[in-house]
Amino acid sequence: MNILILGGGGREHALAWAFRQNPKCDRLIVAPGNPGVASVAECARIDIMSGDEVLDFAQENAIDLVVIGPEAPLAAGVADVLRAGGVAVFGPSQAAAQLESSKAFTKEICDACGAPTAGWARFRDAQAAQDHVRRVGAPIVVKADGLAAGKGVVVAETVEQALEAIDMIFAGGFGEAGAEVVIEEFMPGEEASFFVLSDGVNCLPIGTAQDHKRRDEGDRGPNTGGMGAYSPAPILTEALQAQVMAQIIRPTVAEMARRGTPFQGVLYAGLMIENGQARLVEYNARFGDPECQVLMMRLGAQALDLIQACVEGRLDEVRVNWADDHAMTVVLAAQGYPGDYRKGSAIKGMDDLPDTGSQTVFHAGTALKEGQLIASGGRVLSATGRGDSLAEARDRAYALADAIDWPEGFYRRDIGWRAL
Repeated sequence: MNILILGGGGREHALAWAFRQNPKCDRLIVAPGNPGVASVAECARIDIMSGDEVLDFAQENAIDLVVIGPEAPLAAGVADVLRAGGVAVFGPSQAAAQLESSKAFTKEICDACGAPTAGWARFRDAQAAQDHVRRVGAPIVVKADGLAAGKGVVVAETVEQALEAIDMIFAGGFGEAGAEVVIEEFMPGEEASFFVLSDGVNCLPIGTAQDHKRRDEGDRGPNTGGMGAYSPAPILTEALQAQVMAQIIRPTVAEMARRGTPFQGVLYAGLMIENGQARLVEYNARFGDPECQVLMMRLGAQALDLIQACVEGRLDEVRVNWADDHAMTVVLAAQGYPGDYRKGSAIKGMDDLPDTGSQTVFHAGTALKEGQLIASGGRVLSATGRGDSLAEARDRAYALADAIDWPEGFYRRDIGWRAL
């Protein structure tokens, strides 16, 4: 197979790393890719937000399968253009991707199918939103309705914080994503991630993970795109997974099909768990980052087989072969992230690091400048380990992180603390 992956972050590096292990994978291209991806695949420069450009590239290069990594091309309808052009694609249509691109849309779907989630209200002007907050009180959750690169959520512990968040969002703090605001009740509990493939009809769970959104140790500090993750998430027991499938995932997929917009791709459910029950926090319509890194570390070559079955509408014929293993990834980020940070600092010590089935570093925000690896983003590297226990996976991940010579970077030392 000739495969094209769209994206250039840690998620796409992890997908490419897993696909390369599968003998079906003949030619592998990632657009735009990054210096780490270049070790396992070709990198190509195309505009991944242009469906026409991606379609032309796919046809010119005899691509058998396109896998869309980030959310923005999904929201832009790139999958629709590829399907209309006869190219097999993994990723939902623009209409189905609203499960991620619009918080309010997801809430409407939950209301329609009875999926348990937080109470909510939608607002188009700041005054009405602030009046609502004053009436309801805090803690409360304020969200930009649209895509904000995983950062459009403020968990306000006081009414004043919520009012400031509303002003910030309507003032353009998250760009066009903040044209509308969704305000939700605060859900206490422990958060975890559940990943399911859907071919529009069938659903196949493919793994659990737990992310660390807060920047600082002890889950403190500002929200980020994710400072580390581990898989599996012990809190998502088999009983809880059955509840999520029965009450949240299957009703959602059925409601999307009923509306004529079947969901085809990976459905990433962010869950809040309290008193042995899960409620939906949000959906993503793609693999998470850094959760994808730990999932791919555990799935390996079969990830491609599962994705191919999803694209071909035969998820009911396949199953996941799990090893009794654990994986952890530790994100190395630029000082100042998620606020202002400097790009261009040199990263050293990478050449001698192991790259095996139990230890590897996925690149997220790196570039080459005059042959030197440099940081080009906020979240820059994901040091990832796999082991028979979570403690062993942790030790392998931190051994990699500790060996990287990058004074301008930082990472949390407590990834996995809840499970460990």
